[in-house]
Amino acid sequence: MSRIRILSDQVANQVAAGEVIERPVAVIKELLENSLDAGATRVVIEFQNGGKNYMRIEDDGYGMSPDDALLCLERHATSKIREASDLISVRSFGFRGEAIPSIASISRFTLRTRSKDFACGSEILINAGKMIHRKDCSMNAGTQIEVANLFNSVPVRRKFLKTDNTEAAHITYLVRLYAVGHPHINFTLIENGKTVFKSLASQSLVDRVSGVWNQKLSKELIDLDIREGDMHLWGLISKPGIGRSTRQEMITFVNNRPVESKTLNYSVIESYHTYIPKGRYPIVFLFLEINPELVDVNVHPAKREVRFRNEGLIRQFVITALLARLKAFNQGMTQIAPGDQEQTSIPVPQVIPQPITSANSIKAINSTSPTLNNFDPTPDIAVAVLEKKGASNISQPCTAQTCHPITPTATSTTLAEVKKPFLVSNSWKFIGRLSKIYGLFETSNGLIVMNFKRARQRILYERIQMSFKEGENELFQPLLFPIPISLDPLTSSAFESHLEILNRAGLKIELFGRNFYRIEAVPSWLGPELAEAFVKDAAALIREQGIIPKAVDFLYEKMAKLAVTETLKFDASSLDTEEQIDTLVQELLSCQNPLNCPRGTLTYFELSSRDIEKRLGGLL
Repeated sequence: MSRIRILSDQVANQVAAGEVIERPVAVIKELLENSLDAGATRVVIEFQNGGKNYMRIEDDGYGMSPDDALLCLERHATSKIREASDLISVRSFGFRGEAIPSIASISRFTLRTRSKDFACGSEILINAGKMIHRKDCSMNAGTQIEVANLFNSVPVRRKFLKTDNTEAAHITYLVRLYAVGHPHINFTLIENGKTVFKSLASQSLVDRVSGVWNQKLSKELIDLDIREGDMHLWGLISKPGIGRSTRQEMITFVNNRPVESKTLNYSVIESYHTYIPKGRYPIVFLFLEINPELVDVNVHPAKREVRFRNEGLIRQFVITALLARLKAFNQGMTQIAPGDQEQTSIPVPQVIPQPITSANSIKAINSTSPTLNNFDPTPDIAVAVLEKKGASNISQPCTAQTCHPITPTATSTTLAEVKKPFLVSNSWKFIGRLSKIYGLFETSNGLIVMNFKRARQRILYERIQMSFKEGENELFQPLLFPIPISLDPLTSSAFESHLEILNRAGLKIELFGRNFYRIEAVPSWLGPELAEAFVKDAAALIREQGIIPKAVDFLYEKMAKLAVTETLKFDASSLDTEEQIDTLVQELLSCQNPLNCPRGTLTYFELSSRDIEKRLGGLL
């Protein structure tokens, strides 16, 4: 008896559905792309319970004849290609003819369609791959497809679906994505009988992004439109200095198809290398139009990824185009009067060190620092300290147990007035500065070089961690005017499930409508002007990491690092008094890990007297 059998069409369709239809949003994607291929100018998408129970897509496209309506239910029935060579130059979104039969095999599927050449339409009902009826119906030209009880024939697949809110968020995100990519088409999205958004046709990408994605976001973007040969790159990119903590708002299209492309993503990130801080990512809505023969769209079952024939050429073109636009924008800004220049970054207050005694001693750090002075003593010995070979030999640092702080003097004396090195602790003697950002201290063992900024980051990092873990609610700063923020559906779904944890950490955030929130209060370590950017970064981090409530410590650790690296702009040159440097050293040595900043780099190192003698060739 033969062990090899040919699968029935029904089973084959269900197997294919496992590759193409992962969740409800995949159904919406396949049917939406068919509507776009049919020349629709109006598309209505409706769903219930995250798409698990009901989905409907209606368009005013070409529609189908009765014969084509039956034929489209067969596997690999398509009007887009005829021969294998057509795959090289395919311009349509769908072309393999797998989507409709696969969807019909795992749901209760109703197709209604009418071509303009026919007086009435055709209605076909299929349940789990079996045809129930076919009849004529009255309808306008176009196509309407209803999908109910998804995965009813493969119930085990339903167990892998997420909550209704999560599945709904995926659908909303996808429709917004296609709405941005096709501003000339009317999109309407309806969830559980309520209209989520309705975008009218517009020829302006800025208007579409403002209306569909984020109204505030469009103000942070500049236009881009560059051609070179057969390549055309256009869209909206973020201004220099504006970035996000994740890549979630790096949206790329290739021939109007939303795709994930490492080539495009890395090119964009490299272009912004000197325009945004390290670890931040730009915001882009980037459209690349090239000859279809130069890109392969058939490398992924769901067509999420593409592959370029000449990735080096694409990379060079994108980087050159972005750099030219960013340079032109900067040159234009330099010609504007300082008073009229548009602010492209968030102002950050200076920070005054505060001693750490306990969690209850945490105070607001957003006060203004003293005036900068020009004192910059650089003893001859500092040259030997920071030379590459000499600095590579590091001994064990001084710890809090061996360094006993003294009480600072009552009078505040600026460093410019200091004639002799003053004593910071019983074992650290301040000598001077190097390049204003390093402090030089003499010890009984040799010389210590401290990075003021990294030391301040370590202090603030542990202070925030302490605040998170102990839930210091009394340290909230209520805001006179709550700060409204809006998040995209996917980010909002993940963020909402962590609101309780965030509120315990010192933030007071309330849900104020679907995907909208209000910041009612902020912790003492976060300035109100930084709150919106910090919360959005935290939300993006939660979505990217997939953090769950059980991983509270992990979330607090991430947020503490985020708070330090993204919201602190400490000016080391503001330390111009004995008391401030004394306080900074005491606070650092009181930390659990004073040797490293939150990123793991050294805050200070000690160069022993013996190493210095070796560098100078002995004492004589």
